[in-house]
Amino acid sequence: MPDPEIRMRKMVEALRENQYRITPQRLAILKVLAESKGHPSVESIYEQVKTNFPTTSLATIYKNVAVLKDLGQLLELGFSDDSNRYDGNKPYDHPHVVCTVCRKILDPDISALADMTQELARETGFAITRHRLDFFGICPDCQARQ
Repeated sequence: MPDPEIRMRKMVEALRENQYRITPQRLAILKVLAESKGHPSVESIYEQVKTNFPTTSLATIYKNVAVLKDLGQLLELGFSDDSNRYDGNKPYDHPHVVCTVCRKILDPDISALADMTQELARETGFAITRHRLDFFGICPDCQARQ
């Protein structure tokens, strides 16, 4: 996982370059995203930020997440049940393993993905610009509980 301080600096840099103010609430949101070991939802980010900033609204979190996503500083993972989750540590396309029981999301390192992308481009003629590869299953913790 990337160093949280480095990720925070990169996000702050991107915001400043695009003339966004760096407010204490915005810094708190960035901190949650940079330090997250998982893939938090907007609601989860909100719960963590409102501890220190009780006047923060859910709308503020949504707006900031949208800005960070537009600036390429956040990867959005949309799921069919409308439970979007966000990755502030790896804001680029990469595979995920999702537990269908507890909804935990992990980032496996799969070196063959670059080869697969190139092969798909060769086979189909597509200029691949993005990808999404998710694997679904039951995590070891949930397997142990069953």
